[in-house]
Amino acid sequence: MRRFNVQLPMSITKQAKSYVAYTPALDISTTGKTEKEVKKRFESLVEIFLDEIFSAGTANEVLRELGWSRVERKWTPPKVVRSRSVGVSVPVGV
Repeated sequence: MRRFNVQLPMSITKQAKSYVAYTPALDISTTGKTEKEVKKRFESLVEIFLDEIFSAGTANEVLRELGWSRVERKWTPPKVVRSRSVGVSVPVGV
């Protein structure tokens, strides 16, 4: 069995009583009751996601749409240039 090795950017946020792990590189997220649980669930989700797209033969298309690049035989996710909070103010109809 072939292995797909890659370093993914991941953020974990706390929302109410849950933790949320998210990676913009695959545009997927999962939740857990603890940081440890959400990390474990995140790893499982990434494995399932990648297994599905490679098994379906759609990996090239899906990863390119997500901004990945392929040099020789190695896929590279888009780089996170900067991560920060940005304040916004927008009008909303009430």
